[in-house]
Amino acid sequence: MVVLFAPALNVANTLVNGLLAVKPLANLAKHRARKMMIKRAESIGVNWRQDVKKLRSRGKDVAFDPGWETELAAIQDPDLVYPDYYLKSFHAYEKGNLCWEAATEVAVAAQAVHARLWPEEGAAGTLKLRQNFIAALQTQLSTPPQQIVDLGCSVGISTRALQVAYPQAEITGVDLSPHFLAVAQFHDREAGNQLHNSPAIQWRHAAAESTGLPDQFCDIVTAFLVVHELPQPATRAILREARRLLRPGGHLAIMDSNPKAEGYSKMPPYVLTLLKSTEPYLDEYFSLDIERAMEDVGFLPPSIFETSPRHYSLIAQVCETV
Repeated sequence: MVVLFAPALNVANTLVNGLLAVKPLANLAKHRARKMMIKRAESIGVNWRQDVKKLRSRGKDVAFDPGWETELAAIQDPDLVYPDYYLKSFHAYEKGNLCWEAATEVAVAAQAVHARLWPEEGAAGTLKLRQNFIAALQTQLSTPPQQIVDLGCSVGISTRALQVAYPQAEITGVDLSPHFLAVAQFHDREAGNQLHNSPAIQWRHAAAESTGLPDQFCDIVTAFLVVHELPQPATRAILREARRLLRPGGHLAIMDSNPKAEGYSKMPPYVLTLLKSTEPYLDEYFSLDIERAMEDVGFLPPSIFETSPRHYSLIAQVCETV
């Protein structure tokens, strides 16, 4: 079992959990975390408020373009039932990922969060993180993939990075948030929907643990910064779904926070409080033996790559004997 905190910090972790169990204190922590994020973004030249306003109005001089509701209706599966774990508050948004506030702030938030991974990179740190993930994946493949499924694709930042790396592949992005997918679809249309003459990305409103896609559908399944946002039963269900989707010889590639990274073991209690106020399943993630969980559902032991000072990639091939 992986343990998030060194023994000396276990008491601090218990204290933080107790504080966050008090709703007014949890709300205060979320508010502080959000303010810190915006301040960090603007300190590295990311115009958080301006960029978000422009996206919400889609270039018009209005507070919020009602056309977003049309985007939502076009991508949303009205029959989808959201799992309970997804209805919690995430990332300081009371409605979690099921709101326009979250969907229109994903890109600027990613720039802020990853800006300190490599101080010299600044806002480009989030791009470097994805490039490192794909570079690790490329070392494990003998032939270019023809079909890729990106689970928990959000607004498509990582999905498009995969498209750049594998322009010949047919790529499907799957996410539970129709708001995120509406933004992803809008960005596609703004960019002409084609990159290097690639097939258009297919955006699918579905749960990662129940995509509705056929058996042996693809060569690669990816999950970029998804698992730390899940309770353990959901993670195990998603791993089983990934195994079902993959063809013989296919690969599952996961990129996420590295529980053994020094930055987490030495994190000050105040910063830990802010972090955990926006990540309700962080303790479950850091106590999960994800390598064992991957093997339990039919993958070979994963290869592990350091992707940043705080992240790692786990890439595992389908076990043919299962």
